[in-house]
Amino acid sequence: MAATTYTLPKLPYAYNALEPAISAQIMELHHSKHHQTYVTNLNNAAKSLATAQANNDIPTQIQLQPALRFHGGGHINHSLFWQNLAPPSSLDTKINAAPKLSEAIKATFGSEKAFKDKFNAALLGIQGSGWGWLVRFDNENGRIGIVTTKDQDPVVGAGEVPLFGVDMWEHAYYLQYLNGKAAYVENIWSVISWKTAEQRYLGKSADVFASLKASM
Repeated sequence: MAATTYTLPKLPYAYNALEPAISAQIMELHHSKHHQTYVTNLNNAAKSLATAQANNDIPTQIQLQPALRFHGGGHINHSLFWQNLAPPSSLDTKINAAPKLSEAIKATFGSEKAFKDKFNAALLGIQGSGWGWLVRFDNENGRIGIVTTKDQDPVVGAGEVPLFGVDMWEHAYYLQYLNGKAAYVENIWSVISWKTAEQRYLGKSADVFASLKASM
């Protein structure tokens, strides 16, 4: 069986569209260089895996798992990340674009502010590199919660639907914010697409990843 070839997805906005929250320079490097590297290395690992499977080479298949997890996770996470951002002038970035999710947030956390404070604390508490996510747990009656993942580990647990994520790797903010992670965390709220989060919240687990097929 031939290996699937993955490609870098196009952004739904220009590189400068998220300014001033995220600079055009960061967006171009993050998308065209960092994400492209994950795609390139994922394709290389997938090709090697296909060869190992054809040769029934079990040791090589096992050896390739960390690369598939890391680069595959990088591709998944970034593809979802680009989709859950929008220009600050867009109505999609207003929480009233997510009425049902907003209700769930208030029911779970008490208020939008309380939720953002807790999410920000989770992001700033990540040691090293990782991601922060708002997740819907389908196997727990659809409750929502905040989770963090290490390095490029994706949210792929049973019944877990990532509603939106925030990249906390230094390459996501350092050129603009230097060591000011707190400012990056505060400003990124102005470009979170609540419309996308609402669609993910109301959909099913498979729907969240369906759009990634266009980048394969």
